Amino acid sequence: MTNPFLDLAPLSADRFASIEDRVARLLATEQDVVIMQGEALLPLEGAIRGTAGPGTTALNVITGPYGQTFGNWLRDCGATVYDLSVPYHTAVTADQVREAFAEHPEIDFVSLVHAEAATGNTNPVAEIGEAVAEQGALFYLDAVASVGAEPVLPDAWGVDLCVIGAQKAMGGPAGVSAVSVSERAWARMAANPHAPRRSYLSLLDWKERWLDGGRKALLHAPAQLEMLALEACLERIETAGLDAVMDRHRRAAAATRAGARVLGAGLEPYVHQASEAAPVATTLRAPSDVDASELVARALETGPALPLAAGGGPLAKEMIRVNHYGPDATQDVVDAALTALAAALTGNGSTVDVEAARQAAAKAWQR
Repeated sequence: MTNPFLDLAPLSADRFASIEDRVARLLATEQDVVIMQGEALLPLEGAIRGTAGPGTTALNVITGPYGQTFGNWLRDCGATVYDLSVPYHTAVTADQVREAFAEHPEIDFVSLVHAEAATGNTNPVAEIGEAVAEQGALFYLDAVASVGAEPVLPDAWGVDLCVIGAQKAMGGPAGVSAVSVSERAWARMAANPHAPRRSYLSLLDWKERWLDGGRKALLHAPAQLEMLALEACLERIETAGLDAVMDRHRRAAAATRAGARVLGAGLEPYVHQASEAAPVATTLRAPSDVDASELVARALETGPALPLAAGGGPLAKEMIRVNHYGPDATQDVVDAALTALAAALTGNGSTVDVEAARQAAAKAWQR
C-alpha cells in the first residue's frame, strides 16, 4: 500500500514557481519572491548577511526579542548599528525613526519587525516606510507574524526585503518561508563581497541559479510536504479571501482585549493602545501578585491545547500570550482562553467575572 505522505512524486520546478507566484500575489508585490527551504530565520539571517557588511550603517528598531537578534547579526557582519528601542508595551513611530536619521545621517539600512507576536505590538510600517524612503536607506522587514493577520504590502511601503513565514496567521507550515527582494536589494548583495555564496544562507545563489535561469532548475530537492502544505495554505486563504482572514484576526484581538479588561483580578492588556496591538496575538499583563508562567500552567490544566503561553525570558513572570492566530483566530478559542485564565485566577484566590468577560468578548467580536 502506498503512503501519500512518503510516496510523493518530485516537486517540479514549474509547481515550485507557481507557489512563489501565489506568495507574490498574497503580498501584492512585483518584486522577486524566493521561497526558501527552512523556517523563517533562514531568509531573515540570509537577507541581512547578504546586504550588510563593514560599510553598512544600520538603524535597528527593537520592539521585541527579534529586533535584538537582528542587531546581533548586523554587528556580526561588521555593520555599525544604532539601536532604536521602545518599551514593549508600545510601538515605534515614524517621528522616532526620523529623529534617528537626523542624529545619524549616514544610516543606509533599517531593520524592523512588523508585528512582534512575542510582545504583542505592531509597528506602523507604511508611515515608517515613508521616512525610510526620504532617507534613501534599504528597508528590511520581518513580516513573519503579521502576514495574514494585517496588511503586508512591500511595494506600497517601499520595503526592499520582506520576509514571511506561514506558521502563524497564515495557518501553514513552519518548514518553509519566503522573502521578496527589490532590485535595490539585489544590487546591494551583488556589490557586497561578504554576501554568502554557495551557502544555504545565500539569496544570491537563488537569484543566479534559479531566477536568472528562468526558474527552470531548482538548486536542490525541495521539501515536498512543506511546499505542498504551503500551497494548500495559500489556496485556503485565496478561497476565504485575505480580507476575511485578516478580519478574523482583528476580531480575535479585539475580543481578547475586551474580555481581559473586565475579567478582573488586575488582568489587563500588555500593549496599552489597541492601535499598537498586533492582531496576530494578544499579550496580557498578569496581576502584580501572580507569576504569569504559573498562571498559564494552571490554565493549561483545564485545556492543554489552548493557545496560551507565558512571555519569554524576563517576561515570563509578568506576561501572558494568547496566540489567536491561524485556525485559532476564532471566537470559540478566545472564549476558551478567557475561561481557562478565569479558572486559573480563581484557583489562585482571585475574584473574577467570567460571564462579564465572555459578554464583553462577544460584543467586541461582533463590532
